[in-house]
Amino acid sequence: MVSKGLDADKDQSYVLWGLTQESLKRSIFPMGGFHKKDIRQMALDRGFENLALKSESYEICFIPDNDYRGFLKRRVEGLEERVNGGDFVNMKGEVMGKHQGYPFYTVGQRKGLEIATGTPMYVTRIIPETNTVVLGEVEDLNEQRMVVGKTNFQKWEPWTGKREALTKIRYKDPGTMSTLELVDDEVHVIFHAPVSAIAPGQSAVFYDGDDLIGGGMIRRAVFAEESMV
Repeated sequence: MVSKGLDADKDQSYVLWGLTQESLKRSIFPMGGFHKKDIRQMALDRGFENLALKSESYEICFIPDNDYRGFLKRRVEGLEERVNGGDFVNMKGEVMGKHQGYPFYTVGQRKGLEIATGTPMYVTRIIPETNTVVLGEVEDLNEQRMVVGKTNFQKWEPWTGKREALTKIRYKDPGTMSTLELVDDEVHVIFHAPVSAIAPGQSAVFYDGDDLIGGGMIRRAVFAEESMV
């Protein structure tokens, strides 16, 4: 079983939800009981100055220039031609302009939309089937339900019915208490308070106190007008 590390700012338990029991029994996490600053000092004390003073990286290692659009264009042949020119629409479904293609946007995004609206707008929904990107104001990002698939559980296996857990929907998310219900191969999540920018494709990770219960991939947010099924 995995638990949160001592250093909350550097805790990596969020990305470990996919480990199986077979992997866990062969794994050791020797840094979990230290703060990052203490590890740096240990390195200095032992003469590893270059390592101790090395700057930190906050981006995906295989996209060093942080150009996600460029990465997708280079990796997926013909992508730009296939998706360019989709519609930006508002929350009422009214067309506001054209975009470069739905793969180049993410729920919660505000910068890089390249559309003038007179007020800050955010990506609230992405509809791949129609290459549509829905824009709204910041309050339109708030939802309280989602469906999670491709799940893996480390602490509650097996389990049935409904259980409560702290759920995180992104790495730096402090988490929100929620009710989980296992339905076939999916987990239906009802948050006890609204959360902002539930993004399909991101990890949803469940905690019982400091212990990692497990997690999965967010399949979709369930909007107020929809049912969970």
